[in-house]
Amino acid sequence: MSKIMDTMENKLMPVASKISGNKYLTAIRDGFMLAMPLLIIGAMSLLFANFPIKGYAEFMTKIFGPNWNVFFVRPFEATMAIMTIFVVFGIANSLAQQYELEGISSAAIALVAFFILTPFMTNFTPEGSKEIFKITDVIPMEWIGAKGLFVGMITAVLSVEIIRFVVNRGWVIKMPEGVPPTVSKAFSALIPATIVIIFFDVIRLIFTFTSFETIHGFIYKVLQSPLTALGDSLGATLIANLFIGLFWVFGIHGANIVGSVMSPIWISLSAENLAAFQAGKELPHIITQQFQEIYLQLGGSGATLALCIAMIFVCRSQQCKKLGKLAILPGLFNINEPITFGLPVVLNPIMMIPFILTPMILAVVCYLAISLGLVPPPSGVIVPWTTPPIVGGFLIAGFRGALLQVVELAISFLIYLPFLRVVDKQYYEQEKSYDNAAGATLNN
Repeated sequence: MSKIMDTMENKLMPVASKISGNKYLTAIRDGFMLAMPLLIIGAMSLLFANFPIKGYAEFMTKIFGPNWNVFFVRPFEATMAIMTIFVVFGIANSLAQQYELEGISSAAIALVAFFILTPFMTNFTPEGSKEIFKITDVIPMEWIGAKGLFVGMITAVLSVEIIRFVVNRGWVIKMPEGVPPTVSKAFSALIPATIVIIFFDVIRLIFTFTSFETIHGFIYKVLQSPLTALGDSLGATLIANLFIGLFWVFGIHGANIVGSVMSPIWISLSAENLAAFQAGKELPHIITQQFQEIYLQLGGSGATLALCIAMIFVCRSQQCKKLGKLAILPGLFNINEPITFGLPVVLNPIMMIPFILTPMILAVVCYLAISLGLVPPPSGVIVPWTTPPIVGGFLIAGFRGALLQVVELAISFLIYLPFLRVVDKQYYEQEKSYDNAAGATLNN
């Protein structure tokens, strides 16, 4: 087993290092982190506008009138409905700072480039009519929301790369000494901004001569739609959680590594579910960011909350019992470093097995429960990853979502139990031997 662990560590460590050190993936992660507080606020606002309790809407209408939900819908429209804007700004700012460029101005230029690619026109069909009219001088919300994410990410990266290319060759206006820094920065950004704008305007023009009409239509049909379909599959979810567990076993933050690749896809799926939820339509996706974070990480990566419970109520060794009591509180908020490094799970050939298998088994159970109609799909409401189990299930899928998490806890408990007994027995025997040795010392 030791040889197997060493071999796996030697294979996985270089991969993890390359992924975690990749500047583009780091920038994308930072961009979503910038947007995340706003997305949570917007999603929670929409949740309050459509709370999953029977009679809630009627109750609110009686108290506040028929337009009561506008108060909650407006924050959603100003945050999650235009999420690509924040993501573009965050990605460009992060990547520019990695290149030691001016972050804010680079982000502003990237945002302008994104709007150049975005059509200022939308189709409109009046009620009762079959004729489609084109309305100009408006920005379609769909392309600055989830559907525009991939164009936004590509635009942010390309814009910063063009800026870096121009700056490295000295193609900037340099002001004389004594000019205020803000003025100097403004003029130094003039040539890079001009080249970026021309570049993306040419791309926009090229796509007007194609059947796609815009790069948004091209990317969505050719790239984003197939990727989101792949991310929506059970197989992709199982592979993602396999690698999350494997990385954690070697002390690498697997959720961050895998999330930097998968989170843009999962968040896009969440946004599509949220749009359908808002419109009262059938939710299109089972796999979303909430499916991963709320259903498969009960207590953190490896779904270790049930392990904490088992340590408190089943174990005989004081080491396991006390660690379980210490870890249960952070575990309720999906923070499990005390368990992964304290039990430990890291580099533990016994505990690595249930740690990797549990989320994968839960993924199958949850997927089947949702696909069979026993539990509704996640609503797309982005709740914080620290939301306690049962509460999180209720927020994304009502009472049946909360009940599903109770079932998951029971399944996780049963998976971890036989492996924990082995570890507990080892610790218990060690404690007995220490007690016997201490007693013999005192007697002597």
